Amino acid sequence: MKGSLLYEGKAKKVYCVDDEPEQLILSYKNDATAFNGKKKDQFEGKGRLNNLITSRIFEYLQQQQLTSHFIKALNDNEQLVAKTTIIPLEVVVRNIAAGSITRRLGIEEKSLFEPSLVELFYKKDELDDPILNDQHALYLTDITEDELKAVKQMALEINEHLKTLFKQSGLDLVDFKLEFGRLADGTIVLADEISPDTCRLWDEKTGEKMDKDVFRESLGDLITVYENILQRLEENTCAK
Repeated sequence: MKGSLLYEGKAKKVYCVDDEPEQLILSYKNDATAFNGKKKDQFEGKGRLNNLITSRIFEYLQQQQLTSHFIKALNDNEQLVAKTTIIPLEVVVRNIAAGSITRRLGIEEKSLFEPSLVELFYKKDELDDPILNDQHALYLTDITEDELKAVKQMALEINEHLKTLFKQSGLDLVDFKLEFGRLADGTIVLADEISPDTCRLWDEKTGEKMDKDVFRESLGDLITVYENILQRLEENTCAK
């Protein structure tokens, strides 16, 4: 079933699927990177955790009638997805101030955003993924004005569902990054992954950071934290 290696990124390897040209296999790696690849390490079992967490979350979103590239988990480290052409935009939804926005705009950490904020970043490693406005996004990518509006709306809908899912798991969804891609027919769908690598999650009771900030800020054992996230999600999605 698994064909040749098509691409290797910082967090995943992408393989072709024999006899299925419009499908791909994503294989999650044990690598951890931060600050756009400037900090790197490996953690045994991280790929498994990100694959299983992402699979749980995409399955949950499918139940909410939200379309993504996800088809199914194949094993602990791999998932089958529809082939998409990724739009080079990172769509960040912020519910609580943390990370780069506090440094860029001088907003105090833990300030609530009501309504939630949506930011766009140009997916370009050599430029350190700069922040964009709508006009930049329209100029730099092939996305149209109507599509950009729809992507932002989709991101906010996903946010509402994810806030509910994580709240049931005793977590506050601080912010998260999404990527979108085009299917063969041009339809734009949610792609890439949703995991503690791409979300900021705080324990709602203790405020403890439960995401890749543990690695970024050297706060503790990353694998223990990710195992905790998976366990909480399994407890709150297995019966749904």
